[in-house]
Amino acid sequence: MSFINKLFGKKKKEFRATCDISKEPVEKGFGYLLTTSQIVSSKKFWDNVMTEPETMSYTISHFKNQDKTATQMRNMIFEKYSNSDKSWMISDSYIQLFEVDREEARKHARNWWEHDGNYSLETSGTAVETMKEEDYREMRKYAVMEAGRERVA
Repeated sequence: MSFINKLFGKKKKEFRATCDISKEPVEKGFGYLLTTSQIVSSKKFWDNVMTEPETMSYTISHFKNQDKTATQMRNMIFEKYSNSDKSWMISDSYIQLFEVDREEARKHARNWWEHDGNYSLETSGTAVETMKEEDYREMRKYAVMEAGRERVA
């Protein structure tokens, strides 16, 4: 019976992860774990997000036509990212967007892997909950009003 169970029994599905920005696979034991406030605090991140193929049309309309609808969409994009209350798995390809202690972020990622993704940083939470109000407003203004300007001009 034991042999038959091993042969035909259900196997535990191997835990896998993807980068929360690019959706590319992250190999087991690798990656970096960041908080939403660390993500939202990066101007490089916002420049990247606001110039992706899915958002570039809003960015162009925002800067070239002062289109209020495009600006509202950029605000909604900011809200989408800043309202996440979970920890973020970031791949080696995207960590350069963030000014963080990489060793610390890698250590947290290892803990995350050891717990099959059921590990969250103590400082996790939405950006509005975890950032200083002034810092949050400054990053919101940058993300909505300035991010991607250099790639459009």
